[in-house]
Amino acid sequence: MANLSLEAEVIVVGTGPGGATVARELTRAGRRVLLLERGRPERHHPLYGTHLGALRYAERGGLFFTPEGIQVVVPSMVGGATGMFAGCAAPPPPWLREKYGIDLRSEVAETMEELGIAPLPPEQRGAASTRLAEAARALGYAVYPQPKFIRPERSARFHCGAHCLLGCRCGAKWSAAEFVEEAVRAGARLLTRARVERVLMEDGHTAGVAGRLAGRPFIARAERVVLAAGGLGTPRILQASGLRGAGERMAMDLTLIVYGLTREAGNAQDPPMTWSWDDPELGVMFSTLVDPWLLYPVMAGMRSLRHVLTWPRWKHLLGVMIKLKDNLSGRLLPDGSLSKPLLPEDRDRLREAERAARRILIEAGADPDSIFSSPLRGTHPSATVRIGELVDTNLQTEIPGLYVCDASVFPEALGRPTVLTIIALGKRLARQVLRT
Repeated sequence: MANLSLEAEVIVVGTGPGGATVARELTRAGRRVLLLERGRPERHHPLYGTHLGALRYAERGGLFFTPEGIQVVVPSMVGGATGMFAGCAAPPPPWLREKYGIDLRSEVAETMEELGIAPLPPEQRGAASTRLAEAARALGYAVYPQPKFIRPERSARFHCGAHCLLGCRCGAKWSAAEFVEEAVRAGARLLTRARVERVLMEDGHTAGVAGRLAGRPFIARAERVVLAAGGLGTPRILQASGLRGAGERMAMDLTLIVYGLTREAGNAQDPPMTWSWDDPELGVMFSTLVDPWLLYPVMAGMRSLRHVLTWPRWKHLLGVMIKLKDNLSGRLLPDGSLSKPLLPEDRDRLREAERAARRILIEAGADPDSIFSSPLRGTHPSATVRIGELVDTNLQTEIPGLYVCDASVFPEALGRPTVLTIIALGKRLARQVLRT
């Protein structure tokens, strides 16, 4: 079978927040952009936002585990991980500018204004979530309403609950698929089910990419390529392309939820993560969150059968999420598997954070005997193609014309929601490409 041959000025691999932003900005400026996505459009599919739908567009049906038992959810669809996130927004940490010279303040402000990023109105933050926030505040935490990529006025039937994590069915939550659609309307070409396997190089310069499109071999040629396939997808492509060091050590923003039962209604049906608070000394972010109804017994069952028996009382659960800024460890292997050991320091900080969450739950009215923690999850695979090591501050690799724009470029774990930072990086990179 002959290879399908394609051409463009710029090829963007991946349609998550980084790739979608770069493609939109470049297309608006008149560049011929080819956008390649491994997954499919899902936002308008009847199963989008359901448990069955998540089996379609989460890698390995959401049951992707490291040998250490950490669950890693990797969505594969147009819009990438923004199809399955809680819609949380946070600016980049100050150390990104102070330690690494990446100043994104103007891009962040521009994005926040354009997308209307703000906390949900007080009456839509959930009564039980607010009760948890008040309990945390009573224990001395500086609690704040979590800024969101969610605008209730965009939906005539806004009713947000934990199911939002599976995909927004009402349209209130922003997705990077919207930037993709804007890019396509401006002239970008989008090809889905495109599995990019390696970067092509000629005379030491980027020449395009090769892979399979719906199973058929293809070659796409361009002098500039932006890899935005995510913290795991991008290093896999770079490994296959011969770039040494890709995928060596990584961050995950390791996450778990501490649960407790209450006689009152819990926060299971509240919008996810409407209130947050931080412990800078521990390197931990806390937020209000309960797993979706059908996912909860799976996660509880990984702890014990006794915890599964709490499923009928799901509506009476209080949940506090812990997000740990983990240290770099482990590696991504060329066969696609990965190892992410939990370092002793991380384990100690996690135990202390669980004790803090327990105190908050009890203060909010949870039965102390019912409290338990979910298994660990890796929510933001990142730092696998780090700034200062494998890409420069302009996000270019050692290969001229080859750039990276996704969570893989983080030099260390952000320890906070990542999407706003990635969009800002995409805007910054697009402007850099347009100047060259």
